[in-house]
Amino acid sequence: MVLRPLPARLLAAWPGWRTACARGASRGPAGPGRPRAGPGPTPERYRVERLPFSTVSAEDLAAFERAVPGRVVTDPGALEAANVDWLKTVRGCSKVLLRPQTSEEVSCILRHCYKRNLAVNPQGGNTGMVGGSVPVFDEIILSTALMNQVISFDEVSGILVCQAGCVLEKLSQFVQERNFIMPLDLGAKGSCHIGGNVATNAGGLRFLRYGSLRGTVLGLEVVLADGTILNCLTSLRKDNTGYDLKQLFIGSEGTLGIITAVSILCPPQPKAVNVAFLGCPGFAEVLQTFTTCKGMLGEILSAFEFMDAECMQLVGQHLHLAIPVQDSPFYILVETSGSNAGHDAEKLGSFLEQALGSGLVTDGTMATDHRKVQALWALRERITEALSHDGYVYKYDVSLPVERFYDLVIDLRARLGLQAKHVVGYGHLGDGNLHLNVTAEAFSKALLEALEPYVYVWTAEQQGSVSAEHGLGFKKRDVLGYSKPPKAVQLMRQLKALLDPKGILNPYKTLPAQA
Repeated sequence: MVLRPLPARLLAAWPGWRTACARGASRGPAGPGRPRAGPGPTPERYRVERLPFSTVSAEDLAAFERAVPGRVVTDPGALEAANVDWLKTVRGCSKVLLRPQTSEEVSCILRHCYKRNLAVNPQGGNTGMVGGSVPVFDEIILSTALMNQVISFDEVSGILVCQAGCVLEKLSQFVQERNFIMPLDLGAKGSCHIGGNVATNAGGLRFLRYGSLRGTVLGLEVVLADGTILNCLTSLRKDNTGYDLKQLFIGSEGTLGIITAVSILCPPQPKAVNVAFLGCPGFAEVLQTFTTCKGMLGEILSAFEFMDAECMQLVGQHLHLAIPVQDSPFYILVETSGSNAGHDAEKLGSFLEQALGSGLVTDGTMATDHRKVQALWALRERITEALSHDGYVYKYDVSLPVERFYDLVIDLRARLGLQAKHVVGYGHLGDGNLHLNVTAEAFSKALLEALEPYVYVWTAEQQGSVSAEHGLGFKKRDVLGYSKPPKAVQLMRQLKALLDPKGILNPYKTLPAQA
């Protein structure tokens, strides 16, 4: 196998990339999908040194007990799950987990930690993909799990105000009972927290219709590193007074402050939802179908998801789901949502007639019944689960120009050859977000070195983003330079130093390690 050489100018953005690959592979986990026995400690698997933070003393534990009585967790068994990320690829060794219920309790904790120079790792549902929600060393874990109350909901405007620890699915159920929906929908909705969603600027399945959280989040309450409570929890749609401070914290992954409450705009629940699952003969036809879809469906288009044939093969093989459209190289899922069932059905029918008649689509099926709609969505939403049954999974989440969206998958299949079991591509074509997954029987150092930094270099050459919606966390912090110029990274460091001068909030995350 001949591997394509990497441009020197881009290798410069990957500090010590050869050793980075090697250290990431020092204790390769076993699969399927997740390690059987769990990873070794992060510092043993990655080249990272502990910063000079204090260690927790008996006096600290007593102070925490006064701040959150009965909610200081030190039992090693109870801490096990909180120390390991969802993918089971990084493991911390925190000996303390705190469970505040209010912003004031978070403030009290951070005031003490700031004074004592104790590092803090904020944690929501711990569903992240990049190691951002678990400690690297012995940072104190501050869990938002008990901060799970809805503060208010305006049934005229659809503005929801809630604590950061509310589970996304429960919020969805809450607003649906009032004829609204959350603007965010994720596969991890049953366990992820809204505060973590905002902290990572999660995208999800409704991005095409409702945009990013940067537009739907109206206000935040945040506790800064020194314990200061920053109350910007406005419920105003328009507020043009000075800097929009909430934007600093959306996507900052807990490195600038801990989000404790969120004000978010919820759209009305659509009265009519239709889903079409279609087969396309080639990727060029997928792109043309997308263009046609936008032009003909317009305001009722709510999702346009893309999957290749290998994705559907794995869903059928491992999950035994029925695939209604067979033998197509590519598949798309189109969803419409609106207020008039007849109007929407007519527009969708005209689109399907046009797509089939012009050869853009070779076969398809449509659903309007809720149960059937869910069955079609399951084919897309359960791809991650199917991949986890196929072996060890290398996951990449990148943004690319749509015309180059699938080229990376084709390139990697040729590059990796028999080293990989499957190289698959799927994702949110409507916003250019490719989920690239590579499966193998077990973790392989050689395969990792063939993938990284190659995937990031390839993405940078297309002016893409190395992280479309999962953030940088710990595992991607050193690839920030592929998507942001040095001056931008420098400004990020300055903002971090301004808001968290001691660096106690979620250390070792998001920003590249300094030499």
